[in-house]
Amino acid sequence: MDRIYLGVFEMFGSPSARGVSAWAHPRSDLTRFHDIGHWVELAKTLDDAGFDWLFFADSFGYPTIGGEMVDAAARYGINFPLLDPQMLLPILAASTRDLGLVVTETTGLHHPFETARRFATLDHIAGGRLGMNVVTGSVQNVVADLFGHERMREHDLRYDMAQEYLDVARRYWEQSWDDGAVIADPTSPIYVDPAKLHRIEHDGTFYRSSGYLTVDPSPQRTPVIFQAGSSGRGKEFAAANADCVLLQSSAAEQMAANIADIRARAAAHGRDPRSVKVVATQSFFVAEDAEDARALQREFRDMQTVEVAAAMFVSNTGIDLLSLDPGKPLSQIPLDDVVGQMGQSNIDRFVGPDGAGPTVGEILEQLRVRGIRGSQIVGTPTAVADQIEEFLEATDLDGLMVDPLFGAEDVRDFARLVMPELRRRGRLGERGTQRTLRDQLFSEAPATIGTP
Repeated sequence: MDRIYLGVFEMFGSPSARGVSAWAHPRSDLTRFHDIGHWVELAKTLDDAGFDWLFFADSFGYPTIGGEMVDAAARYGINFPLLDPQMLLPILAASTRDLGLVVTETTGLHHPFETARRFATLDHIAGGRLGMNVVTGSVQNVVADLFGHERMREHDLRYDMAQEYLDVARRYWEQSWDDGAVIADPTSPIYVDPAKLHRIEHDGTFYRSSGYLTVDPSPQRTPVIFQAGSSGRGKEFAAANADCVLLQSSAAEQMAANIADIRARAAAHGRDPRSVKVVATQSFFVAEDAEDARALQREFRDMQTVEVAAAMFVSNTGIDLLSLDPGKPLSQIPLDDVVGQMGQSNIDRFVGPDGAGPTVGEILEQLRVRGIRGSQIVGTPTAVADQIEEFLEATDLDGLMVDPLFGAEDVRDFARLVMPELRRRGRLGERGTQRTLRDQLFSEAPATIGTP
């Protein structure tokens, strides 16, 4: 029976970072992001339960219209404020044993050598449990202003830069030091064998670099590469580079088509299509009683507003839905100009090849009740486990990333109620292995059967 890979999606510092607003609910702890104890407790919960990784999304931007922050962004805490999640990793690494730690890195804003040095250091600190979520950026109009760029970089240009960026970083990780270069022999005394060091030379279109990586090889050398691009160019980049591809949850038929496309593209790049893990973000309302689970969903939906949905959509795409005709589809405006250089996947989600699709009013309502992540699974532990298995079988997904809408309590419920059921069915991996994240995701170790 196939193993199911499980992660948890988080953002560090924003009470409403998922296109929804639930931080004011009594169940929520989404405003505790300054409390380091909160994060340590969450990471330990995931580690003890047997989650494969904790994932931190990140962004430098916030919702704007015409260069000015949308009032709703501040009022409801939508991607604002937002702290730097990479600062958390050493603390969480020291507090956990097996849990993978995945953090977002935006290409085009740092030099690939600096990134190679920083992530090699983090992988050492984490004992080989580091993953890097490679993104070409979000809210690009805001990023251009914050970083002093003359103009927003075009969508495909960002992917061209990202490919060269990752290629250079990989060369430093994989080629600068031979295995066994560190001697550390006090009787010699030789610390590093100079013959096993190699100078990296790169003079490319976007980057130049010459020299040696100043960090010795970490347990994984290259961190596990995650990627979430779902535009055509994004899927091509993911198929060529990613170890793990992240998708937003959607209808099973659409999800299956996207996954088949990614695997076919990976094969075209000479990769084994099964060597790419594909997971989707998914929200859950789970309780021992089905009516209690449905009540949680109703309470959540009652808190959502059109203003929150519109603010998150403008953050992702640059499109102000509230300014458009609610009775017409999104194609009522041109989508191939500057707007189309941002959030392409969230535009494609609502616009078909012929420009058809739901009306703007329907889009707003869908975003209001679901946020940008898509579907929600509701029910008892057994019912939720059934739906997970059915969804994975129908789509060819390798796993899911739990997107906790109310906060850590959602994760604790999933760990307490659903994971024992999945483990009983033999769908989860072994705990306490102390393996690297790469080994955890790609070893052939069988799933475990039985109660925790």
